[in-house]
Amino acid sequence: MEYIETFDDDPGGWYGWISNAAGPARLEICDSCAVSRSPWWIDYNHAPPGLGYMHLLYMLNTGGRPGEHQRETEGENRFLAGGYPTDFRNAKMSLRLRGEIEARGAKLNLLCQGNKGGLTSGWLLTGQSIDVTPDFTDQTLTLGSDSSQWKCMGTRHDRVGYYGELPFDTILSDVNVDILLVLHPLAIEPMGPIDGDRHQLRPEKDYPVWRTRLPEGYVNLDEVRIEFAAGAA
Repeated sequence: MEYIETFDDDPGGWYGWISNAAGPARLEICDSCAVSRSPWWIDYNHAPPGLGYMHLLYMLNTGGRPGEHQRETEGENRFLAGGYPTDFRNAKMSLRLRGEIEARGAKLNLLCQGNKGGLTSGWLLTGQSIDVTPDFTDQTLTLGSDSSQWKCMGTRHDRVGYYGELPFDTILSDVNVDILLVLHPLAIEPMGPIDGDRHQLRPEKDYPVWRTRLPEGYVNLDEVRIEFAAGAA
C-alpha cells in the first residue's frame, strides 16, 4: 500500500504550526508545492531534560476519523480519508523537495508521534537527515526497526503528564498521532539576562531570543510518498 501526496490543489491535510496558543497554520500552495517559510515557531514542549527545541515545518495527522481534524488550514486529510496504515515499521518515505535554509546547526528530520494510554511519545529519525538544496532532489528515508537511528523527544519539566518516553517499537508500530518534518536542534540564546532557568521558561513567550541564531529560509515540498511494508495495518 502506498500513500502519495502531490499538493496539486491544496495541502491534503498537511499544515504548519503557529504556536501552542494560535494552533495550526495553512501552508501556501505554489506550483504544486507546499511551502513553509521562516520565521518558524520555537516548539519548547521537549526542552531539556527532553531532546530539545525544534521548528515544525510540516505536520500530518495520522490518527482519528476522516474529517475529524479537517480545518480550513489543512484541507481534506487524504491520509485519513484513504485509510492508510499507522504501522510505519519498515516503511519507506520518499520526498521531493527544494529550498534554501540557513540551518545554523539544525537538521531536517522526520518525527513520528503516537499515543498509548493517554501519553504521547515522539521518536526523531536522527540517523537519516533530509537535505535541502536550491534544486529539486528526491530522497528516501527507510523507517527500519533499528532504534539506534532514532531518539525519543522526551518532555520538558511541566509536560510530563502529556509527553513521555514509550518503547520505540510501540510507537513505530502505531503512529496514531502525527508525522512531522522538523528542524532540530535549535540554538536558543536569550536576548539579555533572564530571571530563572531558561529551560523551565518558554523562549519567545517568557523571554526574547536571538533570532539570528535560529534557522531561516524556505522549503518547497513537491511530493510525499510512503510505501508501507506488506501486512502493515
